[in-house]
Amino acid sequence: MAESSYLTADGLEKLKKELAHLKSTERDELSKRLRAAIQMGDLSENADYIQAKEEQGFLEGRIIDLENLLNNVKIIEEKDRKNEKVDIGSIVTVQESNYPEETYYLVGPKEADPNNGKISYQSPIGKSLLNHKLGDEVSIETPGGNLKLKIIKIQ
Repeated sequence: MAESSYLTADGLEKLKKELAHLKSTERDELSKRLRAAIQMGDLSENADYIQAKEEQGFLEGRIIDLENLLNNVKIIEEKDRKNEKVDIGSIVTVQESNYPEETYYLVGPKEADPNNGKISYQSPIGKSLLNHKLGDEVSIETPGGNLKLKIIKIQ
């Protein structure tokens, strides 16, 4: 049985759009390229054909991955979340000693985008923040060393 993936409603919509695009536009374009390469003759030395077949393998693999992911998705429901403790889907503001506050949105690994404040609940910081309350000081072991973050706000 496949493991469930946590996604926000926005993340789910993006992946559905990507899957639809891959199954229609991308498949159609690749099919046309393959037909054109086949018409050139001798496939054993046809670089266009070989490259298109490789791309077809990657495309079909991504489609299968997305279908499996979407079949086992759990939506992060904002209405179900209480702001008493950090949970998947929480927006958490933390501060490390005298540094400026930072805000993180805890999402599933498929949506993680640290540059935009979205971190996976499975990341070192995400794991450490889970189930902690407002005002808690959390010690986190990261690849860059130990951090001590104080939870300032949970939304």
